[in-house]
Amino acid sequence: MNIKRGVDGDKISDEQRFQLLVSAIRDYAIYMLDAEGNINSWNAGAQRFKGYSTQEILGRHFSCFYTPEDNADGLPARALRLAAEEGKYEAEGWRVRKDGARFWASVVIDPIRNEAGELIGFAKITRDITEKREAAEALKKANAALFQSQKMEALGQLTGGVAHDFNNLLSVVSSGIDLLSMQMQDKSENKILESIRRAVERGAGLTQHLLSFARRQPLQPEKHNLNELIGGFESVLRRAGDAALIFDIRLDSRLKTVLIDATRFQTTLLNLVVNSRDAMPAGGKLSITTENVRLQPQEIGMLVGGDYVRVLVADTGEGMPPEVAARAFEPFFTTKEIGKGTGLGLSQVYGFITQSGGDITIESTLGEGTVISMYLPVHESDDATAGYTAPDVEMEKVLIVEDELDLLDVAAELVRAIGYEVLTASSSAEAIDLLARTGDIDILFSDVVMPNGMNGIELARLARQRYPALKIILASGYPLPALKAEHGNLDSFSFIHKPYQLAELARKLRLLA
Repeated sequence: MNIKRGVDGDKISDEQRFQLLVSAIRDYAIYMLDAEGNINSWNAGAQRFKGYSTQEILGRHFSCFYTPEDNADGLPARALRLAAEEGKYEAEGWRVRKDGARFWASVVIDPIRNEAGELIGFAKITRDITEKREAAEALKKANAALFQSQKMEALGQLTGGVAHDFNNLLSVVSSGIDLLSMQMQDKSENKILESIRRAVERGAGLTQHLLSFARRQPLQPEKHNLNELIGGFESVLRRAGDAALIFDIRLDSRLKTVLIDATRFQTTLLNLVVNSRDAMPAGGKLSITTENVRLQPQEIGMLVGGDYVRVLVADTGEGMPPEVAARAFEPFFTTKEIGKGTGLGLSQVYGFITQSGGDITIESTLGEGTVISMYLPVHESDDATAGYTAPDVEMEKVLIVEDELDLLDVAAELVRAIGYEVLTASSSAEAIDLLARTGDIDILFSDVVMPNGMNGIELARLARQRYPALKIILASGYPLPALKAEHGNLDSFSFIHKPYQLAELARKLRLLA
């Protein structure tokens, strides 16, 4: 045995020096087991992690550190067997402290053999990696939330673009119907036109669904207590359900105020109730709950930290497997039979809630039910926002700017039909040239989205700068709030939503400031 002399003159063996080193380590639990798994040594790190003193733990079986579930599964004995057979056992899992608290541990077990190769015990090293695991889980959750946000944003841009182009086509058809109806005297022919108009309105409704998902629908947000909106709508929700359903509505009496479009919120809630009803054909329980919650940054999706109102809609229905729940908010995704669902219901809900500044989550277990949670930011400001209202002034000459030539022709005919002189331009550059050459144009009526150069908003601002008295109407399939978010203040311009009809266009022209 190698003997060395310490500073105080005592002789210390290598074995004693090693034991002193192991005993002093506090970041790792290092201890020895006999061949049956009983503990026969204990260091400071083991005492710190697990809570047992040396006197309390020596002689006890190491299975006391395992959870009841792992003990029932025979994990401690299996770990020793694998260590003996394979030369090492490594794993991560939950372990239990003396006080019953659990921590996530990284474990290594090495067999110890004598010179004859006989197993005489085990060396066990345990490290507490709970914080590391929590950090990894938080990063994984944040990455998943970011991926989901990016995916839904990409889908939103796609559907929003499709809705815009579809609105242009519908505008041509709708305006053409208005022109034909003024020329036709035969009532039977007018009935055919009305049928076509109803089809156009259904198509316009579809584009609104798409814009809802894309978060480009026009909203009229106001301060509301959601309890009042739910309570006032409760009878409708119950009628939308089924006699076999048990309704459980629990509203927090201290619920805070949110900024929300009341009508669309109630429509959203009705949509979720109908979905839950369809998921419980044989009956069940449907719960609607409201509560105030405080969220940490990115605790839910990409939401910032702060105060939110949570609206929970839960059912005990059929539920969904994980792969279906993960796609539930995507437009046109549905598990219903052909003809029984468009796949736009939950995508509208998602679009409305996110456009309102919140987020939505779905938890579902096949055969057990679904829980949908909507989070809306608490509204604490009392500042009122006033919309732009214009005095009644009738104009005479209108310059229409539209890059879709079919729509340009039809719009020009509509405006002429209600008594205005019309000039047309198919681009912003052409419009600027006409304004400069003509000099007596009263109204500029321009589409917002125009490719290949200056868009309608840029044209409107330049025209207003050069001709302060010019009256301006902007037309778009995108709602005004979305345009303001992208382009800033647009209150000095009037706005009409596409596809527009003759009566609406006439009102805008005659009420234009």
